[in-house]
Amino acid sequence: MHRSNLRTAAKAICLMLAMFVAAAWCYPGAVLAAVNQPDITITPLDQIHCSSYCVYDYTADEILLEQQSHNRIYPASMTKIMTFQLGLDYLDSDAYVTCSQNAIESVASDSTMMYLCVGEEIKVSELFYGLMLPSGNDAANVIGESVINALFENYPVGGDVGPDGINAQYFVDIFGIPAEEIVANYPLSAFAELMTLRARNLGCTGTHFSNAHGYHSDDHYTTAYDLCLMMANGTRNPDFCTVISSPTHIFQATNCHPEDAWSTVRNTNQILMDPWMTSKTAEGEDTHIAAFIGGKTGTTSVAGTGMTTYSVNENGHELMISVCGIPYEESSNQTRYVTSAVAYGNLACWNSDPVTVVPGTLGDYQRFNWTADEYPELDTVIAPFDAVAQLPEPAEIHGETPEEGTVPGETAGEVIIGEPGDPEVPAVEDDSALGGFFETRVGKFIAMNPGVSVFIAVLIITIIILVAILVMRSIKYSKPKRRKSSVREFKGNGPTFQ
Repeated sequence: MHRSNLRTAAKAICLMLAMFVAAAWCYPGAVLAAVNQPDITITPLDQIHCSSYCVYDYTADEILLEQQSHNRIYPASMTKIMTFQLGLDYLDSDAYVTCSQNAIESVASDSTMMYLCVGEEIKVSELFYGLMLPSGNDAANVIGESVINALFENYPVGGDVGPDGINAQYFVDIFGIPAEEIVANYPLSAFAELMTLRARNLGCTGTHFSNAHGYHSDDHYTTAYDLCLMMANGTRNPDFCTVISSPTHIFQATNCHPEDAWSTVRNTNQILMDPWMTSKTAEGEDTHIAAFIGGKTGTTSVAGTGMTTYSVNENGHELMISVCGIPYEESSNQTRYVTSAVAYGNLACWNSDPVTVVPGTLGDYQRFNWTADEYPELDTVIAPFDAVAQLPEPAEIHGETPEEGTVPGETAGEVIIGEPGDPEVPAVEDDSALGGFFETRVGKFIAMNPGVSVFIAVLIITIIILVAILVMRSIKYSKPKRRKSSVREFKGNGPTFQ
């Protein structure tokens, strides 16, 4: 190879090597760019525009924060908190019911809908999702009629009493007509009476219901405090928590919708999608919220908009928080106003009892649509009334014993899943030099991109080997060589003549 060619090849390889080194140096910056959810500033509590709100600590049985929490408001679809719990108490979730013409056609045309059909045979559990996620008024009516049918069948006149301490005689006395006529012609009116009775039994003194769904009626009202009591009672049932915590739901096939996934619905509760919003106040203070389980929204032009929510604080207290009467023209602010109430409510709860009981963060208890065989083994807050008392400490969860002097709920040093010495669990060593390297840009890149790092390393080593070979060949061919003189035959000192 000519010397100039060797030099050209060596320069090209060195240039390639420099380019790859530069790429390896610059690439981590792109990979490590901040593309996570950004910190946001929520609305200060005193800037929430609403007619009333209530932060009710169900565990301590006290109101922590409130604004006119006993004033009358229109609940809109937050009514369905009551409809749902009555459905759970009187119906079999695995049973099927038939949607009547009265239930479907008595829904106003501008209602939110699940889109059921007259004569549709639908599973009760599907009605619950249709009620609470898309806020279907048609689902509410079908549940209401089904509850009255079940009550009159299981608790007839002169028979045993049901969950609310009554049988069919209660409605006969109210309407003054035979039980059969009530079931045939007035089931939804009877259901509204049952809703009001349940509210009174729960201690809701400012509530009266006239329908199953919350479509506006002047005779259909409640208070922020009463809504908190209703939510608290509903959450005693784990199935209630499962539904309100579901971000989406896919409906199963029915006789009117012959294929699965005929509709996919999304929960109207937007906080459920990004519960981390509730983790800090407007001033940046940690609210110590451990889990945001869910809630129910409600919106009409007269009622405005609002939401009643259920969350669990780090201290194990369960909070029911209701925000009501956000002006209709500010409906787009529903999420941030309710977020503010949840954040400051949880901070007030923590300040009242600053002891860690529930370990982890909001992310640890983010709810998903688990199937039966995929349900998480550790889910301590879906039904905290059962689980908090038996809740293991964080170190116990990971198979360790806390060091003496640590506060319950704190981990003693770094928590490792498994035991040091296990084949798949390396022991933790204090290697400050190694730790310092992984704080550099190149170190972070290697930690986050091991596959790419190996490829670049192999490539660089290959290039170095090639450069070394070319340099050695260049040196070899550049050494002076001794020329061999050609030997000619001696033919005398001059020409020879013959």
